Amino acid sequence: MVHNVAAAGFNDPGDYEAARPSYPPDAVAWFVEHLRLAPGRRIADLAAGTGKLTRLLEPSVGAGLLAVEPVPGMRETFRRLLPHVPLVAGTAEALPFAAASLDAITVAQAWHWFDHDRATAEVARVVRSGGHLGLIWNARDRSESWVDEVWSIMDRVEKHAPWRDHENWRDSAMRAMPGFGELHVGEFRHMQQITPEGVVQRVASVSHVAVLPGPERQAVLGEVRTLLRTHPAVRGQELVEIPYRVDCFWAERV
Repeated sequence: MVHNVAAAGFNDPGDYEAARPSYPPDAVAWFVEHLRLAPGRRIADLAAGTGKLTRLLEPSVGAGLLAVEPVPGMRETFRRLLPHVPLVAGTAEALPFAAASLDAITVAQAWHWFDHDRATAEVARVVRSGGHLGLIWNARDRSESWVDEVWSIMDRVEKHAPWRDHENWRDSAMRAMPGFGELHVGEFRHMQQITPEGVVQRVASVSHVAVLPGPERQAVLGEVRTLLRTHPAVRGQELVEIPYRVDCFWAERV
């Protein structure tokens, strides 16, 4: 079952596609190397969303790449942007694949929405022995004062968001994943160049903001606009830069 906030908040993914960051080339290359992504292998990008990671993996995988996405609005956008990539509806807890039928599964910006134990069991079921699981997140880097203030606005909205345990999950090197070997960790950095209004869209794309009642949502976005208009680090700028830490993980199916 899809988390109710994700199901509602991501069903109109216009802001998500327009304003969410992509992933840096060095992180993608790390995935390609360690997950052994190559033509002739069968790879599923799980919870693919609008295909932000899928489109970066496609040059390395080719026709063996397919996508899984549970939210109808996300699937519609994915099909428009990547019509040649096979796409199926499905959830991490009930994957529409036969046992040991995949060489790897990738998950971008989504594992925190899953039931960890059930998703781990399903991924272990469908990935063959010697195959791989790869996870990636753009994590919030709060080193810039104005960016920290933007995320502080988000903090008030996202009190119960599943992703908010990400730091503890990362620091403990992930909970046990039966069926998989050692968890390998990589960390990368990149900057997202974006317009101030794009920053507003970035905040609007967060599911916990998207599901707010209209007046509350507009109040949050208005607060972000005011910050961008008045903060000395960014006021008057046509483009700003949001830093991200990119957390990557991979493990081999034993």
